[in-house]
Amino acid sequence: MSVQLKAEDSAGVTEEIPVLDLGPFFAGEEGAAEKLAAELRYAQENIGFYFVTNHGVPMDLIRRGYGELERVFALPDEEKLKLRATGTRPGYVPPNSVVYVTSPVNKNTKADLNEVLRYVNERPDDHPGRIAGRRFHGPNPWPENMPGFKETIKECHQALAALGRRILPLYALALDKPADFFDPFFDDPLWTTRNSHYPVVEAEENQFGISPHQDHGFMTLLPLSDVPGLEIRTRAGNWINADHMGEDAIIINTGEFLNRWTNGRFLASPHRVNPPKKDRYSMALFFNPSPDTIADPLDTCVSEDNPAKFEPISIYDYMCWYVDRNYPPEAGGKRTDIEPKGMAAE
Repeated sequence: MSVQLKAEDSAGVTEEIPVLDLGPFFAGEEGAAEKLAAELRYAQENIGFYFVTNHGVPMDLIRRGYGELERVFALPDEEKLKLRATGTRPGYVPPNSVVYVTSPVNKNTKADLNEVLRYVNERPDDHPGRIAGRRFHGPNPWPENMPGFKETIKECHQALAALGRRILPLYALALDKPADFFDPFFDDPLWTTRNSHYPVVEAEENQFGISPHQDHGFMTLLPLSDVPGLEIRTRAGNWINADHMGEDAIIINTGEFLNRWTNGRFLASPHRVNPPKKDRYSMALFFNPSPDTIADPLDTCVSEDNPAKFEPISIYDYMCWYVDRNYPPEAGGKRTDIEPKGMAAE
């Protein structure tokens, strides 16, 4: 099944975002995994995005989560700034902070209009990563005097992360690997989240709610909002709307780390959000493997005619580079011009 979406070019090109029904796979029906893996492979090799239905994530929970985001972003600026992200701590990123200079399709020069709460998979105090002071391990800063906020948001994130883990076998089969191939790489997943508010504001030229960019990680899971705005750039260079499946669907896409791991086979497609007509909220979870996982192009994705395009790099190092390159110091990054080791093969 797929949804046809009209592209914005004069030729009237129609392109499709596939829809994967996870119900038969989760029910253990014979042949369901292989069928879905083939559909996933098609989606990842051709557009980099797909919708999922019957995904098992309670949508009443997601709607409550979006309600909590509306509540927290309505706080006075001085309260939100108490949660501000730093170089080692996740947290609040004000509007007009982030410029995605790593975008391969647009020279982004204006800071994005959205405001964000960046939360991570919060480890306990005795976790080795916390003890070592590694980034993206927590603790998360939570607002005071907002009963229910922390509990609801954490439950939403855990539900999305659980879905990411449940569909890992489909990714393995799609890449001609055993179904459990990715399991050991996700023992201690380095997932992070971007909980966003897109306000109704007038944009300047070449300014966006969030500018054209590619995600950094393995896969991104995003429950659809009731306010449209997400657009995807197809391989033909067309921008198509990705909000036509209704609020019960979740859209999933490939990030740059998986793109590297698959030697470019699975697409990390650029996407953007234009300033909305009314306030828009989103909750994206970037489901990543354990911190020291190395993306060394898979043997099923290289050949004599298609040699490795990327040198190995860990998800932790790649995330550090991505955040430091696109976020300024006051938003938890460094905005440097340093390329990460192993960005591309010589």
